[in-house]
Amino acid sequence: MKSAADPRPSRGLELWLLRHGATEWARNGRHTGRTDLPLLAEGEDEARSLAPLLQGLAFTAVATSPLQRARRTCELAGLGAAAQIWDDLHEWDYGAYEGITTAEIRRSQSDWTIWSHGCPAGEDGAAVQIRCERVIARALALAGEPPRQCPPNTAAGSLLNTSDSPASSGSMDSPSAPLPTRGPMANSEAPCRIALFAHGHLLRSLAATWLGLGAQGGALLVLGTGGVGVLGYERQQRALLRWNVTAAGERRTPQNATSAGVRP
Repeated sequence: MKSAADPRPSRGLELWLLRHGATEWARNGRHTGRTDLPLLAEGEDEARSLAPLLQGLAFTAVATSPLQRARRTCELAGLGAAAQIWDDLHEWDYGAYEGITTAEIRRSQSDWTIWSHGCPAGEDGAAVQIRCERVIARALALAGEPPRQCPPNTAAGSLLNTSDSPASSGSMDSPSAPLPTRGPMANSEAPCRIALFAHGHLLRSLAATWLGLGAQGGALLVLGTGGVGVLGYERQQRALLRWNVTAAGERRTPQNATSAGVRP
């Protein structure tokens, strides 16, 4: 496992993690990996609510999972025109557990969690961590490039660049405080901000990998539909700058979160 302390890129780096809006299966607690479901109307509203937050921010790159629920969220959030498809942002492959709930799985394996057991005929934490490390490496490489600004945000841009090849290819006080909007910055002092639109388990795994916890550490990081997290640095230490909040600053409560726990 890589250390969470490493040399900070010269411009700094912020990874903006944006979970897609609600789908029918997300609302029902069914594991949705490769199944390409559309957003519910509620999910489209969640996606649109991200636009005021992101408008005016300069992003070095915008990337999305290839699945339509993430792509549509990116478009409705206003960053579709700048987006690239990164296959490594795909949700966990749930294999034999695709489309079923944790409660159903635990009828035959009472202690099952995706974090500890993984999925037969699908992925486990070690496999997902490899993908997360590739995403982080790609982001760090982008942070080393000359600063540039993505095209201006639009209300519903199209995904113009779908290549996943490298050639086609940022301090806040409290994880619960409102996410500020800032004017575009394209100078050498601006942090390299990269927006990543993807899925609940994948983004939780990505954040945990960034922090040096390994993908399985995502068990500690709950992220609701339409929720936002920001990864970055405090000095040279990788850090969690914001987590599970919306543009208004409130914490997102996942549909399956309870006082006894959240769907793993």
